[in-house]
Amino acid sequence: MDPVTHGIAGALIGKGYFAERYGRVATFAAVLGAIAPDIDVVAGIITRDPLSIIKYHRAITHSFVALPIFAFLLALLIRASLPWMKRKWRWLKDAESPPLAIVTLICAIGLASHILLDGMTSFGTRMWFPISSRRVAWDLLFIVDFTFAAILLLPQTIAWIYSDPTPHLSAARDVARSRRLAIRMWIIFTVVTFAVWGAARLAGYPFRLAVAVIIAVILAVVLFLPAIRGWGYRVTQAGWCQFGICLSVAYLLGCAVAHHAAILRAKTFVDQNHIVADRIGALPIPPSLLDWGDAIRSPDGVFESDFDLRNTDPLIFRYIPDSLADVYVARALRYPNAKLFLDFSRFPSIVSFEDDQGRHIVELGRNIFADKRRGPQPFTYQMTFNREGDLVDQGWLTERMAQEQIKEREPRLPFPLKRNPASPEN
Repeated sequence: MDPVTHGIAGALIGKGYFAERYGRVATFAAVLGAIAPDIDVVAGIITRDPLSIIKYHRAITHSFVALPIFAFLLALLIRASLPWMKRKWRWLKDAESPPLAIVTLICAIGLASHILLDGMTSFGTRMWFPISSRRVAWDLLFIVDFTFAAILLLPQTIAWIYSDPTPHLSAARDVARSRRLAIRMWIIFTVVTFAVWGAARLAGYPFRLAVAVIIAVILAVVLFLPAIRGWGYRVTQAGWCQFGICLSVAYLLGCAVAHHAAILRAKTFVDQNHIVADRIGALPIPPSLLDWGDAIRSPDGVFESDFDLRNTDPLIFRYIPDSLADVYVARALRYPNAKLFLDFSRFPSIVSFEDDQGRHIVELGRNIFADKRRGPQPFTYQMTFNREGDLVDQGWLTERMAQEQIKEREPRLPFPLKRNPASPEN
């Protein structure tokens, strides 16, 4: 999940359960805990390893095993830097630091929210590292879920509009101020909605214009309804945020129900067509919990389909066959980076071919996005061999990152292989 959504979730938790008693430092601690695990992305900068997103990301910093240690370290950091933050940020000027144990607890809850939300995406996370390197991926949320982010953000926005009367203003002026804020926020949310609609259309995702219009209307109701008879002012910030947490949990439960329905369709296809399935999955795709992609890994290839749950027609699956096993495929699968990629990928496809320069290409694809109109799939790893069978180039097909550095770390393998080339163990 993206860091912005993590931060919004942390703020919602902090405001909903801790800020009323422990002040703004509690909210800051929850936000810091919610975004801190992604600090592991610096590993890619330090190591300059293109596969760092697989090797290091979502490992120790995303682990419940290490969570108590990181929570305590973050709490110490907050306590030590609070005097500086008070001088730097006016909104923390009068803030008092809660006890260290409380700050540690809040940071721990923020960290836990990050780990759990990452586990709900198809990318998954190694939440028990280093005890286990298995990725937990519940496939409930897309990596960037705007609906979920809006559910987390809207209650905080409403609390800001209606739950913080300005002392020096009269009641009439306070209502006018809230009305202006509501209008501004409705415009911002609506603009973002149509921007997402435009981006989704360009990317080939199904997002109807009528749905964007309906969302704009719903936003207007949500933002302006609390002004009626002033009932919105009687709800505390904590109350709004606690309602938002309940709403976000309800949304996740809805995603779980939709995921179950989507995976049942894949299982029906497998049963009706007597397919030997190594793995079956239902993967969320934008823009809503009604849009899914089913993926089926068979011994010889991958079946995939994208659909809207409201469409009851039988699913049409695309079949992506693996290339026939050859000496280059067997050779590629012996390299550490290829093994690492296949361990990471849940529905891999293997393609082997010769290019117009006489080089042999082996592509390892991670089929987690079903729409084929967007060109090469994300996380497609390409390995290039010369006529002599030497690995001369490798890297992400879509990004072409630092192939020379990878090549230096890979062992040289004898060629041709003497054992059965069709066996991945060779």
